[in-house]
Amino acid sequence: MSDLEGYRASFETEPGYLDWAAFGPLSPRVRDEMHGDAELLGTGRGSSIDLVRGHTDVARELLGELLDTDADEVTLQPSTTYGLMQALYGLRGALLVARGEFPSLAVTAARAAALREDLHVQWMEPEHGFVTPDAVRSALTDETTAVAVSLVDFRTGYLTDLGALRDVIDDRLLIVDAIQGFGVTDADYAAADVVCGNGYKWLRAGRGTGWARFGARALERLEPALSGFAGADVDLPLDETPGVASTAQRFRVTADDMLASGRLATALEEVRDAGVPAIADAVADRADELIGYADGHGIPVVTPHERERRAGIVVLRPDASDVSALSAALVNRGVTFTARAGSVRLAVHAGTDDDSMRLLVEALAAYATYRAR
Repeated sequence: MSDLEGYRASFETEPGYLDWAAFGPLSPRVRDEMHGDAELLGTGRGSSIDLVRGHTDVARELLGELLDTDADEVTLQPSTTYGLMQALYGLRGALLVARGEFPSLAVTAARAAALREDLHVQWMEPEHGFVTPDAVRSALTDETTAVAVSLVDFRTGYLTDLGALRDVIDDRLLIVDAIQGFGVTDADYAAADVVCGNGYKWLRAGRGTGWARFGARALERLEPALSGFAGADVDLPLDETPGVASTAQRFRVTADDMLASGRLATALEEVRDAGVPAIADAVADRADELIGYADGHGIPVVTPHERERRAGIVVLRPDASDVSALSAALVNRGVTFTARAGSVRLAVHAGTDDDSMRLLVEALAAYATYRAR
């Protein structure tokens, strides 16, 4: 059995689960690690506690490997939003961000600008919601100091070309929310200055497994405005107000959650062993199937058809009067999905099985029959 085959075999979700963009059911290895670590922490033995604590360094090393960077540039965070807050609250100048971005970006940007007199937001509204290089180029001004974007747009499934964005924005900071693509798409993370994500979706690691990478340009230009004592340049500052760490650890608030680190490290090992390119191909193949089924039934697809412009999210947007009917057909066949703002979002993974796709086909056929009446 190849590493990819073993990875795909580890998916134990019920048939019909097509909601990976909302939540990733925990993998068997992650569940085993979580239970094992909990037992170790229950012993009170110093060696056991140190063993579990060591997961933090392992997780950072694995993240560095997958992001093609040094572990010193990686911090663990409670969530994607925490990492983005560390970045956006430390900005000066003008931040360019699409108004339709997920609240982790849009709300954080607005909050940061409201608190900082030296920061304001430049809102853009790109066509179809796609933050393309051309759309960014048109919106840039001389005042723009940073651009914030999702690697994969949660509304449309559009996959951002980070390398092309880097070419457009020159030496401005590029801040990326990678939660909807990390681990399932082979992105050019080196083009970004800040990359934030979480393991509770596509990595199958559960909540609390956030992380962030801060590159050299980010370390130079971002203020550690939300830094806590864990971001100091000494291990435990007592009776003093210390300076901040010289590495990305300056963007930490407090000690890391050892149990969350263990879950994240285990999930990252699974991805590393299977290989991101192989996982990305498997995800793209399933997305191809899904789009083909939707096209065959005449259901409008918002997500780009080109493989290089999407990851695992496929968004359907039927006529407004038909959204309820499509949702009902999916529910009646046991398909798990997300319906929001007049669209139906389906999200496939490398381990999405044939039974799940069969249930989807049955649901789409039932919806097409209803629509033909």
